[in-house]
Amino acid sequence: VQLQASGGGVVQAGGSLRLSCAASGRTFSSNVMGWFRQAPGKAREFVATVSRNGGTTAYADSVKGRFTVSRDNAKNTVYLQMNSLKPEDTAVYYCAARRGLARDIARGRGEYDYWGQGTLVTVSS
Repeated sequence: VQLQASGGGVVQAGGSLRLSCAASGRTFSSNVMGWFRQAPGKAREFVATVSRNGGTTAYADSVKGRFTVSRDNAKNTVYLQMNSLKPEDTAVYYCAARRGLARDIARGRGEYDYWGQGTLVTVSS
């Protein structure tokens, strides 16, 4: 599986962005998908995850109520809609895919098998 994230950019605080992550291959619908982010000088952290059919989602407390993760299995794409952005949301955002059927969603970095290259989101104050 190859993942290509896009949609990052510079936005003012309070603004919105939508990230996309396009996946190659025919197994997308069987993968749990996740979004992570890494700010300068900090460890990569969990942001959001979505189950294979899109019916179950989970979020980090820091983004709950502001971010929405979704997927379109027909387009092999997962999305992260980010609203009410804050300067502390500034980071490189990565999408990730998890193989297997053991879990519906996953929050841990080590639970994912494939990673995209990241897209930079900068929120100015």
